[in-house]
Amino acid sequence: MKLSRAASRYAKAILNLAVEKNEAAAVNDDMKTILATLANNKELSQFLSSPLIKMEQKRNALRQVFKDSGAITMGSFDLLVDNKRADILADVATRYIFLFEEMNKREIATVTTAVEITADLEAKILAKATELAGKEVTLEKKIDSSILGGFILRVGDKEINASVTNKFSALKREFAQ
Repeated sequence: MKLSRAASRYAKAILNLAVEKNEAAAVNDDMKTILATLANNKELSQFLSSPLIKMEQKRNALRQVFKDSGAITMGSFDLLVDNKRADILADVATRYIFLFEEMNKREIATVTTAVEITADLEAKILAKATELAGKEVTLEKKIDSSILGGFILRVGDKEINASVTNKFSALKREFAQ
């Protein structure tokens, strides 16, 4: 995971404050919401990155879009906007979630599928990810239609690529020889 050093520093500071105030889990939920919202709303990401938008407009937009967030999260918006770093909000959220999971001795496993997975399949993947990690795992789901079918499971530095695209590539290499 390649994130800016600044994002890591902000995330550590926010986590330390959240732990001190006994609100780390609530802030983690806020960060997940922020990450999902920014991933699904490119206009908001561009708005936060634009040097033409005034700081106060960015602050108000963040407070409005994430109005259900807690005080620590709202304070982090102010901090990022005041320091002209609103553009790294997604990186800060990503790093915070990673640090929170690490603090709780959990690993984040990412499963990428072509379509939404069923609850039954999710349970099986979670069991396999837990076995690979050797500790409690939080499953993060991504959908990428380019893999055509199957799944790609990443846990730490391990990867299981059972995607149709990967199988086609292997078959293509085999025929080439």
